[in-house]
Amino acid sequence: MSALVALTIVGPLVGAALGLALRRNSQLRDIAALLGIGSAAVGSFALLSQVSANGTTVVRVGGWAPELGIILVADLFAVLVLPIALAIIFVVEIFAIGQRRTAWGANPELAGPLLGILTSGVSLAMLTGDLFTLFVAFELILVSSYVLLTHQGQAAQIQAGMTYVVMNLFASTLFLFGLGFIYAATGTVNIALVAERIHDLPDGVRLGLGSWFLIVFGTKAAIFPLFSWLPDSYPTAPTTITAVFAGLLTKIGIYAMIRLHTLTSMEELGPVMLVIAGATMIIGAIGALAQSDVKRILSFHIISQVGYMLMGLALFSEAGLTGAILFLVHHMPVKTVLFLVGGLIANAEGSSRLRYTGGLAKRSPLIAALFAIPALSLAGIPPFSGFVAKLAVIRAGIEANSTPIVVAALIAGVLTLLSMAKIWLGVFWGPSVDRSDHNHPVSGPPGNRRTMYAATSLAVAGTLAISVMAGPLFDLSERAGAGLRSPSAYIEAVNP
Repeated sequence: MSALVALTIVGPLVGAALGLALRRNSQLRDIAALLGIGSAAVGSFALLSQVSANGTTVVRVGGWAPELGIILVADLFAVLVLPIALAIIFVVEIFAIGQRRTAWGANPELAGPLLGILTSGVSLAMLTGDLFTLFVAFELILVSSYVLLTHQGQAAQIQAGMTYVVMNLFASTLFLFGLGFIYAATGTVNIALVAERIHDLPDGVRLGLGSWFLIVFGTKAAIFPLFSWLPDSYPTAPTTITAVFAGLLTKIGIYAMIRLHTLTSMEELGPVMLVIAGATMIIGAIGALAQSDVKRILSFHIISQVGYMLMGLALFSEAGLTGAILFLVHHMPVKTVLFLVGGLIANAEGSSRLRYTGGLAKRSPLIAALFAIPALSLAGIPPFSGFVAKLAVIRAGIEANSTPIVVAALIAGVLTLLSMAKIWLGVFWGPSVDRSDHNHPVSGPPGNRRTMYAATSLAVAGTLAISVMAGPLFDLSERAGAGLRSPSAYIEAVNP
């Protein structure tokens, strides 16, 4: 299984290198990008099968001891989330191949290779067993995402990119200081060893370290009140870039938060996390309802949905962690699909602003159908995956007698449904709008649209597959949650 672990990290880097070397040949460049990302995705699904059957796999890079070397740990939590993440990037790359030749597309010579580098960073972030390598993975993601965000050179992108990079560099700086604090306190940055040694520290020091990393990872995840960078940054990027960002980047922050705070048993931070989770859900949902642009509405939804995952963590129960993991698995593809559909809307209408759209359901019922399915899932309507995920989180809150956070989750769900109805009524219903009123470019060549439709349809099929497989996925999430709640197996696997 060591080869599969290596493949998920190295495969996309090889594809990115080949893509850059072949950047003048569009066909070979796209093939290299797809092979690099696709091989990693296939390897991650094989890794899920192996770990589910045989247990946690640990790779000691170079054979070094845990205190000194890089440790890669493929436990059930990591390999349950990783295949979804890599499959998302693969589908988005297919969409990108169709969109690059339109006015909305990213630079074809850069987008594919940079997505490969970002993919490698995502894999490394989920599989690493030490905090310093996690810092490196975050920086790999940050550098590639910043270039993807700003490479078209438009003024709005540069301005939004500066906000994005400043906030993330702020979090990275805090992360680096946090590494120093943890090493000084425990003598290691290996997560499993930190989990063993942190309980020997005074309670004030231990909770201080937990609070510090709550801010670090909370900034990456865009929790309240650290979310201001997200709704300004994401809508300015090309659709393919925004779709990857929406589906993955904030989830990496939540993933890291779940990993560290469960291993180090930071239950004392639970009440504070619950307050933050409630505020994140409500403010994100209200922000979405107040917007008049499809991409900005969807961007605020990211913030709101992150609150549900934080709620599951903050309960520090097996049921809560199960709900958080299931919500993570559900939300990544659903949010990605919605942004891909946003790209189809912009390509068809010439704009994603509600006042410039209307009547699209009659002109393009396929786009309407591709939007409706993930929109209903995001709003938590049965029988879609969002209903199962929200139900799991809310049930955990009820079991924990946390009435205020359950009420906040229900209110946020209603507001989410209203904001999705706002998009439906503004874009797909009502009279058509005279598009001569605005100067945005309209649709690309038909062949490009077919590729974009095919990729989006594939992504929608993936969300439906998650709904159909909700039972097995819940069972896997429950096993992963139990492993996080009782992390002795993880610790023993890393440091036998």
